[in-house]
Amino acid sequence: MKILITGGAGFIGSNLCEFFVQRGDKVVCLDNLSTGFRHNIEPLLECGNFRFIEGDIRSLETCREAVKGCEVVLHEAALGSVPRSINDPINTNENNIVGFLNMLVAARDEKVRRFVYAASSSTYGDSKQLPKREHQIGRPLSPYAITKFVNELYANVFANLYGMDVIGLRYFNVFGRRQDPNGAYAAVIPLWVKALLRHESPFINGDGTFSRDFTYIDNVIQANCLAAMIDQPTLKQRLDVYNSTLPQGSPLDTVFNVAYGGNTTLIDLFNCLRDNLARFDSAISSINPVFRENRAGDIPHSQASIDKARQVLGYAPKFDARQGFMAACEWYWNNLKD
Repeated sequence: MKILITGGAGFIGSNLCEFFVQRGDKVVCLDNLSTGFRHNIEPLLECGNFRFIEGDIRSLETCREAVKGCEVVLHEAALGSVPRSINDPINTNENNIVGFLNMLVAARDEKVRRFVYAASSSTYGDSKQLPKREHQIGRPLSPYAITKFVNELYANVFANLYGMDVIGLRYFNVFGRRQDPNGAYAAVIPLWVKALLRHESPFINGDGTFSRDFTYIDNVIQANCLAAMIDQPTLKQRLDVYNSTLPQGSPLDTVFNVAYGGNTTLIDLFNCLRDNLARFDSAISSINPVFRENRAGDIPHSQASIDKARQVLGYAPKFDARQGFMAACEWYWNNLKD
């Protein structure tokens, strides 16, 4: 295949670029390097089946150039972070909605076979149901969540109006190698790992009982590969079977939870990270966290049902959270300790 991966120099995108290049596909990587890094894709730049375009999805012309000749788009480019969106909703909107629409239009006009995009568990908003199921969402709690919900609406409209083949993957707290530990909006796992490696106490927002369905990067790669490769007749047939089990009137769209289906409290996460890093540095074992107030826009608990992805895409995640924590800690120890 020839694949366009937007946001390809970022955490998830660079892992996808590496996977598909190694698989032998032709990969075009589009990234403006605002939150991604050239060093994430440096080893790929010499590969004959890899092309890097430094450009912005907010430019329709750039999107058209990048998607030219591609069969599949994996759209990972977005401005993430709930706190960032609260502090700067306009920039979040421009990247996540305007940029998304540009990519949809460019992909439609290029007649790509499949458009797979990074959706988000933030779409579930204030829904208290556990586990989270694709057809039941609540009201968004942040500008970021609104943008990811609007992405799903646009995807559905483009599928219905223009016959586009579009799949959304609702990621749940993805973590793993190359996730950036620096910056004001760093995710919790790399942020805490960096603090522990420096023998500093990480901050826990709240009392540590909030929980998340932490999802290792290799599970996300698997889901993207399955979503890109499944043929349209099989997808439709399996969706029809799955949708027949839902309550009447449920939305029949191609959005899938991508997670492990587990549940880890923040205090358990801290203990796992500390114990794994203490294997390399025994002094880390005596570090304790500092608790502070809950963060605006955070939901107490998040856990996914992955039944739909299992039954329709054939998704079978290989890494549970603890296996992922171990692998991530080893990667950070080898790449951050100095």
